[in-house]
Amino acid sequence: MPEHMLTNPIHGRVNQPVEGETSRRMPDQVGNVAGADTEELSERLLQTEPSDTFTKGPLKKVYAYWLSGMGCDGCTISTLGATEPSVEELLTGTLPGVPMLVLHHYATSIDSGDHFTHSLEKAEKGELDAPYVIIYEGSIADENLTVEGEPWAAEGALPTWAPGEERRRVPTAEWVRRLAPGAAATIAIGTCATWGGIPASDGNPTGAMSLMDFLGKDYRSAYGLPVINVPGCAPLGDNFTETVTMLLLFLNKQAPLPEFDELGRPAWLFEETVHRHCPRAGYYEEGTFAKEYGDKECLVEVGCWGPVVNCNIVERGATGHMGGCMVAGGPCIGCTMPGFPDKFTPFYTTPPGSTVSTTMSRLVGSFVVPLRRMTQLERNREQRWHDKVPSGWAREYDTTTLTHRAAEYFYDKLQYFRSERPGRQKDVEKYRSGYVTPAEAAYGDGYQELPDRRAEIARERGAPQRPGLTLEAAGFETSPPGREEE
Repeated sequence: MPEHMLTNPIHGRVNQPVEGETSRRMPDQVGNVAGADTEELSERLLQTEPSDTFTKGPLKKVYAYWLSGMGCDGCTISTLGATEPSVEELLTGTLPGVPMLVLHHYATSIDSGDHFTHSLEKAEKGELDAPYVIIYEGSIADENLTVEGEPWAAEGALPTWAPGEERRRVPTAEWVRRLAPGAAATIAIGTCATWGGIPASDGNPTGAMSLMDFLGKDYRSAYGLPVINVPGCAPLGDNFTETVTMLLLFLNKQAPLPEFDELGRPAWLFEETVHRHCPRAGYYEEGTFAKEYGDKECLVEVGCWGPVVNCNIVERGATGHMGGCMVAGGPCIGCTMPGFPDKFTPFYTTPPGSTVSTTMSRLVGSFVVPLRRMTQLERNREQRWHDKVPSGWAREYDTTTLTHRAAEYFYDKLQYFRSERPGRQKDVEKYRSGYVTPAEAAYGDGYQELPDRRAEIARERGAPQRPGLTLEAAGFETSPPGREEE
């Protein structure tokens, strides 16, 4: 289960204005229904916390501007469902050493309209009292295609506080151009923002592309960072909030810069393929594949790209460490990868390159599976089970073949080659007083036997046996009436 969220005690009234608030003096109060914008509410929260709970380091807060392009808001929904850490923990500054995140997002901001846009203006002009980062969701459309028309994706209108006929809607691509040079970091969330995704696939009318393609190879943030990419359609919420947390620790000089791979992905999250941690990977190794949805075996032949896709969903789970595509029975369609969806279509058909590997897996499996079953059958036997197994669930369990017994003989020799067998064979392992355990005194070294055989050994050795300690000797029936062995 997810961890409980961290909290900080509040010792003051968050609803009381603090010195320096200006939102109430702005011309239009329609977008300021709370009497304070997002920045002011965050400052109130900081000032009402006890001093010993403030984050350590030079920064008490970092601003974040979430801009939306050509997307479905799935990244927003995924992020709001994150648990480790949660959005609430980031917004309230309750994580040790992590500055409070002042998030300007339409799903969490208390201000709207020009009050919301005015903060973007202040960031562009360098009027903020702390660094800021850009978070972009969705792909960036080619706004040149909408000359003298409405933008494909817009956020706010300029100039603020001006009459409607004097204003124009501002494309989010323009906000990126304005804000990216001064941003401490620029983060692309989701496959649409990281690689272009579905809105940038062949046949799209918007000429959309990724944030990295839009800003170019030479782009560096004010802190010298290229675009940071957290892919997924939608990405794991925890992947994103964890990346943001590590980045905030770096900005606050509490940790080094996290490791990112050659495509700007968090290396510790995307270095492994889906296949390596998939619960179905063992079937692939043995050459056993699902024929239809609902089968428990490997899903490669019903369209799974897991062996080549960098993603940690089966390891981490979709939400709260639970779920995930392959865990739920769905094949991986490569949604975290560059080129998705075009390079992975048609979906739910066998990937062309898998034919060679699955054929080789079947070949290896034809030898490995029988050998493993033979070993598994033998490992499913106690030391006391030689010729028969006292299980009433499977009367014919001990049907081991001569080949099996011969293979097990050599297996046993290899298992204990240059190794000691369990037990006390050496003099140094025996009691100095000459004491012999009751089992060894009664049955010798071969005391790992079932009761009927132990009785025979005891008679042969002349060992005393207390009468009435077996079911048969006490007069009990081991089978119900009508079920006696023939």
